[in-house]
Amino acid sequence: MEITILFPCLNEEKTVAACVRQAGEILCRHKLAGEVLVCDNGSEDGSAGLAAQAGARVVFCPQKGYGNALRYGITKAGGRYVIMADCDGSYRLEELDTWILLLREGAELIVGDRFAGKVQKGAMPFLHRYLGVPLLSALGRLFFGSKVRDFHCGLRAVRRSSFLRLQCRYGGMEFATEMIGRAAMAGQRIEQLPVTLYRDGRGGPSHLRSFRDGGRHLKVILTRGTCRPF
Repeated sequence: MEITILFPCLNEEKTVAACVRQAGEILCRHKLAGEVLVCDNGSEDGSAGLAAQAGARVVFCPQKGYGNALRYGITKAGGRYVIMADCDGSYRLEELDTWILLLREGAELIVGDRFAGKVQKGAMPFLHRYLGVPLLSALGRLFFGSKVRDFHCGLRAVRRSSFLRLQCRYGGMEFATEMIGRAAMAGQRIEQLPVTLYRDGRGGPSHLRSFRDGGRHLKVILTRGTCRPF
């Protein structure tokens, strides 16, 4: 199997089925041998059942946290390449063929760049867009020697074997920073592609806690990932 499209999931019953169906349709359209994998992270609603009904393979991560769900999902993925996206409808996969081409050509990590693409009105809080993400990304580039412009984009892809060699260990949102940092320090080939960020389709509170998670990202950057996981 070549491709796994991975969605971490926590109480996403309003959006998960649509995300799974869209991913499955894109795999069929591009005639790619792949699967849609949903990693449920302790949902208390009907997310897991709806994902399965829509055609996904569902696995259950025993440890809470965004990073834990992604890391567990990647270990369970059947594909050589894993494309991961948030399960709230904020990212679409229309240009999947470009991502696959880069992976086939040797890219080991691909990170979406929302600032080189488009941010739909209301899709990103003002302080995140103009202060938090640009500042933390700038610090990430400085401390990790990376050229990545958007350290926090939730749409990214990895060569599964390359990712596993990084031995990432953080369980929360700061996993997004750790993944890029470790890949950069390991000399892996990192590519960036412009993406569009759409408004969250769930209509509920975000899983992100700005100050807590921002502080965790900052600690990973300043210590270059050597501090103990939270």
